[in-house]
Amino acid sequence: MERIYIGMGSNLAAPAEQLRSAIDALAQLPHSQLAGVSAFYQSDSLLPGQPRYTNAVAALDSSLAPLELLDALQAIENGQGRERLERWGPRTLDLDILLFGDRLIDEPRLKVPHYHMQARAFVLYPLAELAPADLQLADGRQLRDLLAACPFVGLERLA
Repeated sequence: MERIYIGMGSNLAAPAEQLRSAIDALAQLPHSQLAGVSAFYQSDSLLPGQPRYTNAVAALDSSLAPLELLDALQAIENGQGRERLERWGPRTLDLDILLFGDRLIDEPRLKVPHYHMQARAFVLYPLAELAPADLQLADGRQLRDLLAACPFVGLERLA
C-alpha cells in the first residue's frame, strides 16, 4: 500500500457536507484505508464572483493504481453532482491526487505531484496537518520549503 494525499474542495450545495460525504466515500474505496483527514479550511475562489471554498486534505493508504484511483475519485465527484463546465468554476466537489507515495506521475490525465499545489495555501496547510514537514516530494521539493514560500493568507481554519 502507498500513502496518497487527496485534496478536497467544494463551494456549492453545502460545501462542508459535500466534503463529509466525500470522506465517507473515500473510506469505502476498495483496497484502501482512510488514514486521516485535516481540518476544514475556507478560502476565496481563484476567480472573482464565486462563493468561498471549503477545503481539506485526506490521507489514504491504497493499493489501487494511480489511474484506477483517479477514476474512483471522478466517480465520487460525479455522484455528488460535479459538472465540468468551466475551468476553476464553482463545483460541488473537487478531488485531486496531490501526492501518490513517492511517485512522479506524468500521464495525460494525471500529474503528480499536483502541478499547482506549491502556490496554494488551501492545499499546503491542510496537507501539513497530515504529512511530516520533512516530507520530500518525488520532484525533490520538501513540504516545509513549500510552506515557507506560501503564506497563510486568505485562509480560515474552521472549527
